[in-house]
Amino acid sequence: MNPLELEIIYQDDFMVAVNKPNGLLVHRSFIAPEERVFALQLVRDKTGKKVYPIHRLDRKTSGVLLFAFSSEITKKIQEQFQNHTITKKYLAITRGYFPEEIEVDYALTNDSGKTQDAITFFKRIKTTELEIPLGKHSTSRYSLIEVFPKTGRMHQIRKHCNHLRHPIIGDRPHGCSKQNKLFKERWEMMTMLLHAVELRFQHPMSGEELVLHANLNSEFIRMKEVLGL
Repeated sequence: MNPLELEIIYQDDFMVAVNKPNGLLVHRSFIAPEERVFALQLVRDKTGKKVYPIHRLDRKTSGVLLFAFSSEITKKIQEQFQNHTITKKYLAITRGYFPEEIEVDYALTNDSGKTQDAITFFKRIKTTELEIPLGKHSTSRYSLIEVFPKTGRMHQIRKHCNHLRHPIIGDRPHGCSKQNKLFKERWEMMTMLLHAVELRFQHPMSGEELVLHANLNSEFIRMKEVLGL
């Protein structure tokens, strides 16, 4: 990936935010030892400064990703995450007709075997039904939803959607293999349709509210149009 392709959506003397594309790791990880390109190094090369990741996004998730230019700013903003004073908003396309509004309070177990509280609020925006038979169903139904995670557990949104039996399209391994196969074969769609669209928090120096917005990627936009969402 060319560093020039990484879109900066906000920058000041203290931090920088980018619109992370699907498939890009935030930093080096044991889960993908073969990878050589990471958001951290791209942002560092683009800004010419040392950067510190303030939070994480899954490799398959696109959207707002925030870095600080110092460890002090990193700590200040991470405290807002820990105190749940930051509002994170995602968009996703899921299987089936999602509930109109629902808060999921369902604990999750991480890779270390530790069970942690996890709370996510969901709001349905729009539904669609296509004349495409799949499995025992004569049609295929989908929903466009807004997601507001109140905690930040690994794969929280993906797991909570699966828990509700409305998995995110393109999610592997928490999604629906039949739907993922349909999207791959019919529309050549391989990405996960989960996007961190907005991050709202208090600037650590000025105290003013910052609202950072990341535009949807081209594949998410294409599938919205294809599905009529």
